[in-house]
Amino acid sequence: MFIDTHVHLNAEQYDEDLQQVIERAIEAKVEKMVVVGFDRKTIERAMKLANEYEFIYAVIGWHPVDAIDCTPEDLEWIEQLAAHPKVVGIGETGLDYYWDKSPKEIQQELFRKQIHLAQKLKLPIIIHNREATGDVVKILREENAASVGGVMHCFSGSVETARECIDMNFMISLGGPVTFKNARLPKEVAKEIPLEHLMIETDAPYLAPHPYRGKRNEPSYVPLVAEEIARQKELSIDEVANATTSNAIKFFNLDE
Repeated sequence: MFIDTHVHLNAEQYDEDLQQVIERAIEAKVEKMVVVGFDRKTIERAMKLANEYEFIYAVIGWHPVDAIDCTPEDLEWIEQLAAHPKVVGIGETGLDYYWDKSPKEIQQELFRKQIHLAQKLKLPIIIHNREATGDVVKILREENAASVGGVMHCFSGSVETARECIDMNFMISLGGPVTFKNARLPKEVAKEIPLEHLMIETDAPYLAPHPYRGKRNEPSYVPLVAEEIARQKELSIDEVANATTSNAIKFFNLDE
């Protein structure tokens, strides 16, 4: 059994064949999925999916790229929705210095607010980090994010950074990029970080693993991520599947 701990089944890319995508995931033994909503539209869709499917859970928050669009009312709305028993985290939040839609200071302010919200709700934080590792780690430390912990989603940093995050009560989640030939850092993390601190994800429809790189991703591909971790650790895929599934169930407090 596998759990895709970060997927966007609420994305427009699945408008035509969502049910078939879900069925393929189940056939691939992906038995639970965590759908992430990061703005008004995708949050509404994530909540709808969590209500419709017993095996789908929701994480809701506001993406750093769109931080400039987030209002106090949006955060109040997220807080209200988070009372739903199938909301298992706040995010994805964090910092993205690659895109320049939202100024850094606005991203950082919203990041801190969402950490505070997660602490108030006693929910873990799902972190998006692109070209902002130093500031992400600094803010997590300053805001005592370790009090609730979280997930470093689609982690692409070094083993040293991974260990820093683990020390702050964060899980390391690996996705499709770990399967890329030139992905030196994710492969090192897969090899060096103990299984007890790892989870797996697709981030679908984005970042499809090899041999589907460049195509639309979907949760049925998450076993390919587990296969690469197993290869790096010289373990069986069943060992990786069992460990990462157990980690996700315990971390998100999912119904078994």
